[in-house]
Amino acid sequence: MAYWHFLLLLLISVSGSDAAVFTLSNRCRSTIWPGILSGAGKPQLMEGGFELKPGQSVNINASQGWSGRIWARTGCSFDSSGRGKCITGDCGGILRCAGAGGKPPASLAEFTLDSPIDYYDVSLVDGFNLPFSILPSGGKVGCKTTHCVSNLNRECPGNLQLKWNGQVVACKSACLAFGKPEYCCTGDYSSPQTCKPTNYSKVFKAACPTAYSYAYDDPSSTFTCKGANYWIRFF
Repeated sequence: MAYWHFLLLLLISVSGSDAAVFTLSNRCRSTIWPGILSGAGKPQLMEGGFELKPGQSVNINASQGWSGRIWARTGCSFDSSGRGKCITGDCGGILRCAGAGGKPPASLAEFTLDSPIDYYDVSLVDGFNLPFSILPSGGKVGCKTTHCVSNLNRECPGNLQLKWNGQVVACKSACLAFGKPEYCCTGDYSSPQTCKPTNYSKVFKAACPTAYSYAYDDPSSTFTCKGANYWIRFF
């Protein structure tokens, strides 16, 4: 009996060591290369990046208290050593981002787990490159789906467009495009009272109402859940 009791305790401790499972699915017609940047002091997941072919899914275990962001890189080419580049979301020209963030513009899935509940959001603060959704599974307390499934590249204002070979491949944020404090929520505009939606952020918000369209877009863009796993689908 003592042996089986030990096994039971071991199983409980192992199953309790992971806060959540992220399932990343590629619903696109072409290959993407997800990138993952963990918060300070948090373990890197999947060495920070990998290839995901059309129709493929991968499960990733995140430990207790994990925080970070997940995004899709597009138009990538890597050699056998993992060196290369991506048209959007590049993380320093390497396959395994390993602590490097993605180059804007890129659509971000952001998570803070077990604090004491999970916080998550879709962020377009750094711009947009690919539609995606976050679907919680098996949790409680809120646990709503959030997404940006509109292809903003098709309706991106001309002065925010990032083009490659004549095609719009991403939509910059106004902060990235112009660098002005009123768009970046810096300087005299560094508070929710002074940094307000702009004509550019309103384009993002109209297309993706539950996503962050600028830095202080919290009320309609931050979601909470407890004890869930998360399915992240790229379109």
